[in-house]
Amino acid sequence: MLPPRLLWCDPRPIPRDNLQEPVTLVVRDPGFHEPTDEDDCTSFGYVCQSHDGPYRGDACRGGPSHLIALDCAEHGLENMWPDGRMLMLPDGFTPPLNDEQLVWARAENDFP
Repeated sequence: MLPPRLLWCDPRPIPRDNLQEPVTLVVRDPGFHEPTDEDDCTSFGYVCQSHDGPYRGDACRGGPSHLIALDCAEHGLENMWPDGRMLMLPDGFTPPLNDEQLVWARAENDFP
């Protein structure tokens, strides 16, 4: 139901005192592993694809425009479900989700 390639960036302006550069999350990508209920993944991290290095929640020191992907120790790069913050701020999706896709994503994630 969701587009094969889906990105999300927080559409709110970054506070002036926040030194974090803009971060875009890769929610879905056709080349990423599609997790299933049978997967027993236990170890995850994030990588910055723009700067080819780990991302730990702060700037990866590679410069602006971070493109962050979920990295599973077992499967490599993985698709993720939109989380509550993304569903509260759907204007950050690229491509934009239509009303039907947004309703479906909220229902799949038990998000009002």
